[in-house]
Formats: sequence, C-alpha cells, structure tokens
Amino acid sequence: MWDVITGFEPAVLTAFIAAGFLLNITPGADFLFISASGISGGPRIGMAAALGVNIGVTLHVLLAAAGVSAVLLTYPASYQAIKYLGAAYLSYLAIQAWRSTDDIGKGIAAPSALTAIKRGFLTNVLNPKTILFIFAFIPQFTDPGIGPIWIQILILGAIFQFFGFLFVLVLGLAAGLFANALRARVKILNKISAIMFGGIAAKLLID
Repeated sequence: MWDVITGFEPAVLTAFIAAGFLLNITPGADFLFISASGISGGPRIGMAAALGVNIGVTLHVLLAAAGVSAVLLTYPASYQAIKYLGAAYLSYLAIQAWRSTDDIGKGIAAPSALTAIKRGFLTNVLNPKTILFIFAFIPQFTDPGIGPIWIQILILGAIFQFFGFLFVLVLGLAAGLFANALRARVKILNKISAIMFGGIAAKLLID
C-alpha cells in the first residue's frame, strides 16, 4: 500500500486535488442540497446532510474500485435509470418544501440528523454527475506501473473525500448559521429550498 502511495507523482496528485476542489466548489446537486438543508434546518442538519453526501461518495469510490464503471460504459441504460431516479427523488423534496409553511425546523429540514444523513446519501448516490466523476475521472490519474489499479482508486478516492468533506461540512455549517439569522423569513426560505431542489431535478433531466 505504501509503495503505491509513494508511487504517485507529486504533480499528478496536485492536479487531482485541484480538480476535486473545483468540483466541490461548483454548485451542483450535492452543493445545493447541503445548502438547502442548512438553510431550512440549521447548522446541525446542514452538517448531517454533508455527512450523508460524503457517505455516498464512499460508495461510489468502492464501486469504482470494484469495476462497476465498466458496467455503466457497457450498458448506458443503467446511467439513464440512475439519472431519472435522482430527478424523481429531488422533485419529491421540492414539492415537500414548497407545501411547507411551518417553522423552519419542520419544513424541508429533516426531522433528525439521521434523516438528513439518509437524504444526503440518496441525493449523492442518485446523482449521475458524481458517478461519472468518480468512475471516469479518478481512473485517469492511475498508473498500472505503480501497483493495482483498484488500490490506486481507493487512495485517490480517500484523498478526494478528505478535502471534499471538509468543504461540504463548512458549507452546511455556514448555510445553517445564515438561516438562523433569517428565521423570521421561514416561508421564503422554504420556497427557496423548493426552487433549488426543483432546479436540480430539471437540470438532471435536461443535461
């Protein structure tokens, strides 16, 4: 394992970390979900949503290491199925948020941290762009000459998760703190959350 870690060229690792950082700061399904969760439920729910998203990334990395990317490339229909499932789930969250008029802690926000983790996990797992990044991008930084590809994918995946988790954790916390200052505008926040979720669902279907 150590031989594989030290086998990576510093320039390759730097480029990989930079690319992963750009992915995390670019508003996408995970970014908007965590933001909406923090706005609606406060720092605790926002950070829990971030944890759920990160667990989803873990699953993607493990599947990529196991070679599931080959299945997606062989059967394009499986990609479409995941895409539609993700859009349907996000549409459900959008409708739930739009209809809510209760206190901010009871709107689109999950009733508990555990539920927020589950929602974050599902949002990430059903996001086809995350799948494509993990399955198609990470292998490009591997080198058969330094060791087993699956081990390299696990190592690069762990690096991506480490920096990504730090970012989304801060994002969830910041969104929650921002929401606390605007609790009087709960109805507006719920509508914003609904629009964000609906927009993500639409974007998944259009792309």
